[in-house]
Formats: sequence, structure tokens, C-alpha cells
Amino acid sequence: MPRSHPSRRSKTPSSARAPAPGSVATPGSVATQGSVATQGSVATPHLVAEQGLRGRLAACGIGPSVQRLAIAEVVLASDRHPSAEAVLAAVSARLPSISRATVYATLRLFAERGLVRELALEEGRVVFDPKLERHHHFIDDESGAIVDVPWEALAVRGVPALAGLDVREFQVVLRGTLRADGPVQRSSSSPHAST
Repeated sequence: MPRSHPSRRSKTPSSARAPAPGSVATPGSVATQGSVATQGSVATPHLVAEQGLRGRLAACGIGPSVQRLAIAEVVLASDRHPSAEAVLAAVSARLPSISRATVYATLRLFAERGLVRELALEEGRVVFDPKLERHHHFIDDESGAIVDVPWEALAVRGVPALAGLDVREFQVVLRGTLRADGPVQRSSSSPHAST
């Protein structure tokens, strides 16, 4: 068996080397290809969630870079309907060097690959919806919050019978005011906070 030349051997201890692609490692953990690294012997919720996001990206043919995973965590691991700017703000807190172009391109890629739906629910405002099942939306006039409305909650009749139109999909967008006993509490954050 040939021996490597001493000057070509890695001087990095094996415990400090980067994990193999498709694995997750944290300080004090050992990861193998396709495994979830653990803190001690217990998988942390963050690592389990990250491994799930890696799998979702891989299933759509998307390489799980650090930037893409951070964006996926904001968009896919939530029931919110964030705009690209809201995603940029959230991801920048964790990855200050991420660019606006990376966030926009990644969100576009996620939409093209079917991970999110890009929605223009009102003029000049595009949001990304991680919920792919058929559903409608309610937009609060005061806060701009977006609330999912179950598909079965509304009956829309006559869509197949519309003369001269081949309808691919549709949804109802309701607007009004969230009541105190509604599905979400009003937040005092930005005027266009989305849930």
C-alpha cells in the first residue's frame, strides 16, 4: 500500500475537518455521510430541522449551501408569508454577508422547483407561501398580516363552466379586519407583517 509523502498529509486533526457533504456536524459531534450530528447523544431540534430542510432541498435537486439552508429555514420552516425583503432581513441577522441577489435568486429557485408559491396578493407586494396545499388567504387591512383560510371553508361554484377560459388554478383572497378572537393575534410590528 503506497504511503503518502509526509508533506502531503493533512495537518488538520480529523476531529476538525469539515463534515462530508450531506452530513451535519456541530462542535463536539461526529457526523457521517447522511447522518444527523448530535450534541452528546441527543439530536438538537435545530439539527433535526436542518437535516429535514436538507432533504427537502435535495429532493428538488437543490444543493444545500449554507445560504440556501438559512433561507429555507426562514421560509419553509414557518407558516408565515414573507416578502423577499423580510427574508433578507431575517437571514442577514444570521449571515450578515448574504447578498440581496442571493436571497432573490434562491427564492426564485425555490418557487421554480415547487418548494414555495410566489404570490402577488396585492399590487406591488409579492410574498412566498410555503404551504403548497390548496387554500385561500385573508389579508388584515390594518396590519397587512396574511392568514391561511382552509380550502373547504369557502365554496366557489362555476369555475369549470366559465366560457372561453381554461382555469389552471384559483384562490380567493379575502380582506378585512382580524377580530380579537381570530386565528392570529394582531402584532404591533411593521404595517406589512405577514403570518
